[in-house]
Amino acid sequence: MGSLEGKIGLVSGVANCHSIAWAVAQAWHDEGATLVFTYHNERHYRNVQALVDSLSSDSMLLHCDLAKDEDVDIVRRAIADKHNRLDLLLHSVAYAPPEALKESFIQTGKEGFLKTLEMSVYSMLALTRHATPLMSQGGSVLAISYYGAKKVIPNYNIMGVAKAALESTVRYLAYDLGSQNIRVNGISPGPVDTLAARGVRGFKSIQEKYEKIAPLRRNVVANEIGKTAVFLASDAASAITGQIIYTDCGYSVMGL
Repeated sequence: MGSLEGKIGLVSGVANCHSIAWAVAQAWHDEGATLVFTYHNERHYRNVQALVDSLSSDSMLLHCDLAKDEDVDIVRRAIADKHNRLDLLLHSVAYAPPEALKESFIQTGKEGFLKTLEMSVYSMLALTRHATPLMSQGGSVLAISYYGAKKVIPNYNIMGVAKAALESTVRYLAYDLGSQNIRVNGISPGPVDTLAARGVRGFKSIQEKYEKIAPLRRNVVANEIGKTAVFLASDAASAITGQIIYTDCGYSVMGL
């Protein structure tokens, strides 16, 4: 029996088979969880549907524009109708307008700033707020962050500010929800070659630097992030909340 046997999980942020959200979903599924997925738009639908179909017939796929509270509420009601509860939630969503990543940070316009924070941070708050009424027996909420929340990563720009806000959101939600036995944590992996990462200029050089500097002399691989997500979602992490867990082969401990 897997450590998540009988758990119901909601996964947001799968775009294709390289997504961190997909690595987490596979790991949760392998440990026995039944999963509900959301997709953002029709451009992602076919890829996500094929992946969901590869897991099991129990999996469910729902459309959800995370910028719309009414869409998030529709997802909540669909989960309530089918499962009547929720145990796990993964937020692995990040978006910035391309121009906000190409320009220097000081050139970030108001519209790009607000859109990035809405999609990358507020969506976490909205998902959690709608999901927690279904977590009557407690639960685990996870967000995916990155080291650019703590230190300046050239060309990461507005996404670094968004990730910093996301990590603060994790802490405040952990405080709000702790009395309901709902734990909220974040995972901060090293650079992973995802669709979102390719929007950051110089991404390959970032990966190369990690390989040289990280104590393990390599980059993290997706299934290792999945293993961390299983741990944080399981009873083995029952006393852990409000934390950001670095899964980056040790890079974040280095000074030079």
